[in-house]
Amino acid sequence: MHSITLVQGLLLAILAIIVGIDFWLEALFLFRPIIVGTLTGLILGDPQTGLIAGGLTELAFAGLTPAGGTQPPNPILAGIMTTVIAYTTGTDPKTAIGLALPFSFLMQYIILFYYSSFSFFMPKADKYAEEANTSGLVKLNILTTAIVAISYGVVVFLSVYVAQDLMKILVKSMPVWLGHGFEIAGGILPAVGFGMLLKVMMKGQYVPYFIIGFFIASFIPFSNLLPVAVIGAALAIYEYFNSKNKLVKNEMMAMNGDDYNEGI
Repeated sequence: MHSITLVQGLLLAILAIIVGIDFWLEALFLFRPIIVGTLTGLILGDPQTGLIAGGLTELAFAGLTPAGGTQPPNPILAGIMTTVIAYTTGTDPKTAIGLALPFSFLMQYIILFYYSSFSFFMPKADKYAEEANTSGLVKLNILTTAIVAISYGVVVFLSVYVAQDLMKILVKSMPVWLGHGFEIAGGILPAVGFGMLLKVMMKGQYVPYFIIGFFIASFIPFSNLLPVAVIGAALAIYEYFNSKNKLVKNEMMAMNGDDYNEGI
C-alpha cells in the first residue's frame, strides 16, 4: 500500500480544477477518464497504474452520455479515484472502478445541484443581456465556473488525501467475497460501457469492420493492441475517402442532370 503526500494531494486538486473547468465548458475533452487517470498516475509516480485504471474506466464510461435530465456518474472523479484507490490500497484496477463509483456519484450530485441553484443568476444575466453589458456577463460566467472548479478541487483533496486512511481501512476490512464481487463488477463495466456505445453508433454498413476487428483481437496473438488500432485507423481512412468520393460523384451527377433513380 502507498500513501499520498500533501503535495500530491494538492497537485491532484489542481488537476481536478483544470479538468473540471474543461468538463463544465466541454472545451478540450481533457476530462475523459483515460486522460485523467493517466495524469493522476503521473502525479502519483505510477503512470502504468494510471494508464490501466484510466483505460478501463474510459471503456466503462464510453457509452455513458447525458440524456435529457438523466446524468451519468462524473467521469473526472471516476478516473481520479479509480487510480488513487488502486495505487493506495494495492487493489486491482477492476476492483477500484467499483469502489470509485460512490465518489463519482457524489460529484455528479453536486453538479446537478449547481445546475438548479445557478438558475438564481438568470435574472441578473437577462438584465446584463438587455443592457448589452458584456463585461457583466463575462464576470457572471467566471463566477459560476469558479464555484464549480473550486468544488472539484475541494472534493478531490478531501477524498484522496484527508480520507485516504479511512479508504485503506475500508478496503482492508472488506470480506474476500465482497472484494471479488467488486472485481467482477469492475471487469463487466467496460464491456457494458462499450456495448452501450455500440448500440448508439453501430450501423449495418459498419458491421464488417466490427467483425474484422473482433477476429483480429480474439484469434491473432500479439502483445499489445497497437496493430488493431492501426488497422482500425486504416479502415476509417478508407471509409472516409470512399464516402467522400461517392458524395462528389452524386454532386456531379446532379449538376449534369443525370438521374438514375428511375429507369434501368
